[in-house]
Amino acid sequence: MGNAMIEAIGLDADDTLWENETFFRVTEGEFVALLGEYADGADIASRLLDVERANLARYGFGIKGFMLSMVQTAIELTDGRIDGRAIGRILELGQEMLAHPVDLLPGVPEALDALAGHRLILITKGDLIDQERKIAASGLAERFDAVEILADKSPETYSRVLFRAGVAPEDFVMVGNSVKSDVLPVVELGGHGVFIPHAMTWAVEHADAPDHPRAHRLETIAGLPALVARLEEGHA
Repeated sequence: MGNAMIEAIGLDADDTLWENETFFRVTEGEFVALLGEYADGADIASRLLDVERANLARYGFGIKGFMLSMVQTAIELTDGRIDGRAIGRILELGQEMLAHPVDLLPGVPEALDALAGHRLILITKGDLIDQERKIAASGLAERFDAVEILADKSPETYSRVLFRAGVAPEDFVMVGNSVKSDVLPVVELGGHGVFIPHAMTWAVEHADAPDHPRAHRLETIAGLPALVARLEEGHA
């Protein structure tokens, strides 16, 4: 790429390349309805979120941890009165999520094709088996030079990814729907973070966008090739 500064582009997967949070919210709605006789819907959702936050260190991110958090919430909220059939239904809800088709977001294949001359790295977090399933089902795997499935996204984990790739932070752009996971850690390292908001983002991922020259925002992924070109033109 000559003197261009962008040596590698990292892309988040869930809710950046394909739909994800929508299915969590649909399942949460069914879970709330299942426990409706025990508590108000808003209270059930709030309790579930609290349990999910507390369990992140135990189970990590992903559907399996969500399933276990739903089971725990049901037991705690009903003081152990929840019956086996209801627990079985909660497990079925999670299994249905694990089998759900992968629905690409609009403009994703076209944007990746336009960036084909760049080194592309898919950087996602969550359950290894489920993430591998979604990557394979997406039909996008061959467009990436590398895939990194992380337990979490932090400056330290990004540093390790960049070290393995042999890329300096200042030559790296990370793209995703979470300011907390995809922008802040990379900007802290000295790279560029690009926030592309999704209509639904899990509350745990909420953070204020930084006022920083290396923090960028796009409304859709369609604008990413032009942004990368502008960054390269400015630093070639």
